[in-house]
Amino acid sequence: MCNEYSFRQSLDQLAEAFSTLKLPLAWIGGAPNLEPRDSIRPTDPAPVVLGGDNGAVLQQLRWGFPRSRGGPVINFRSEGRRFPVGRCLIPADGFYEFTGAKAPKSKWRFSVPDRELFCIAGLARDDRFTMLTIEPGPDVAPYHDRQIVILPRDQWAAWLGPADAQPPLAPTPAGTFSVRRLR
Repeated sequence: MCNEYSFRQSLDQLAEAFSTLKLPLAWIGGAPNLEPRDSIRPTDPAPVVLGGDNGAVLQQLRWGFPRSRGGPVINFRSEGRRFPVGRCLIPADGFYEFTGAKAPKSKWRFSVPDRELFCIAGLARDDRFTMLTIEPGPDVAPYHDRQIVILPRDQWAAWLGPADAQPPLAPTPAGTFSVRRLR
């Protein structure tokens, strides 16, 4: 399952994407320094967008809910569930899947045309976040039996909104991603 993704967009690009949805993006304190990152992995801090009183709030949270045994919970199954609290958006411009039985496994990058920004549906708790997963769409199915939930832009505000406004979660349709083998 997704255990690495990228986010190379600038703060201006992110703010513009939310502005076009009439969902102003704010942050606490000064403007954050969003360095372009080709690799964000579990336990790394990363930008996450939470719902706020007047729009959306950008914060840095760590990827993965802690648990008493084993590694952090980085992915959470969404089928048949409602998420009335803690919903967040995880901005990204690519994610990676790995195939093969032995190391080094083949590494595949999934992105949308023109390196366009997309958001992954997630949950936030305290200073942590996790990604929601669903059955794979046709672009991901040849590489993995699960995929992260990618929300269409027109559903971002609803996802950050009130509990009863949760949009439906579904696999991405064919042709959403371009896939490139990195190794």
